[in-house]
Amino acid sequence: MNRNVILTCAVTGAGDTAGKNPNVPVTPQQIADNCIEAARAGASVAHIHVRDPETGGISHSTEHFREVMERVREADVDIVMNITAGGGGDWVPDVEDPTRGGPGTDIQTPAERHAPVGELLPELCTLDCGSLNFGDMVYVNTADWLREHARLVQAAGVKPELECFDLGHVWFARQLQQEGLLDGDPLFQLCLGIPWGAEADTETMLAMRNKLPETANWAAFGIGRHQMPMVAQAMLLGGHARVGLEDNLYLEKGVMATNGGLVEKAGTIIENLGGRIMTPAETRAHLKLRDPKTGKIMGGEA
Repeated sequence: MNRNVILTCAVTGAGDTAGKNPNVPVTPQQIADNCIEAARAGASVAHIHVRDPETGGISHSTEHFREVMERVREADVDIVMNITAGGGGDWVPDVEDPTRGGPGTDIQTPAERHAPVGELLPELCTLDCGSLNFGDMVYVNTADWLREHARLVQAAGVKPELECFDLGHVWFARQLQQEGLLDGDPLFQLCLGIPWGAEADTETMLAMRNKLPETANWAAFGIGRHQMPMVAQAMLLGGHARVGLEDNLYLEKGVMATNGGLVEKAGTIIENLGGRIMTPAETRAHLKLRDPKTGKIMGGEA
């Protein structure tokens, strides 16, 4: 059991959720405000996507990421920043010509995915470790693309959060480590409940955890109604946790959530199990992350 929990808040995501819950942030200012709200509620890490401010749809704009980062850094709170680098992998075959991408396809090269991370240098960024049927589309991450992406992240000195949506993704992440493409103790995020990847249940989480490298730090999350049960399960199995409007729109049945409300609810679960949420400073030290104020790598155990 882990009693010192790194709690991530994934504040918005890129899915078609902005019209389903009015609290899902869309503009850079709204996303930054939600990161600040999560920090005040006790979150250790803010995981961010950005959206097109006009449509609420997918955006990969470095300038949108920059505005969010600057607003959060200038606020009177502290939180570890984790930028997504997993966008630009959506493939939907065209109905008339399945060799081409149809509506909904959004593909970027590894260099394009990495551009905001390489320029803004957050403490963390995501590195998705494989392809899968993601609902009704295919999420594309070929092995050679992932190797190229891992090299870019490594050269930037940003720690990757290795997002694994299925057991084979854990296997490939271990391969990246064996090839010397990951520095230090790896950080895994086990992503559970996304159709048609790993299921959000104890057996699946335990199977994935048992395949992690011995020195790995890890967290897990479940989507929708599985979000809070997976907070407790991850903690009980020795891991960290993630909540937020990217993964779940409801605080309870029929009650729309806010990011702050989800962080507070997860915090109550963690405290009731005898644990505590690690501060951002403790998180940087525990994971050996770059301090955004000094640029130095933090070290030691929290």
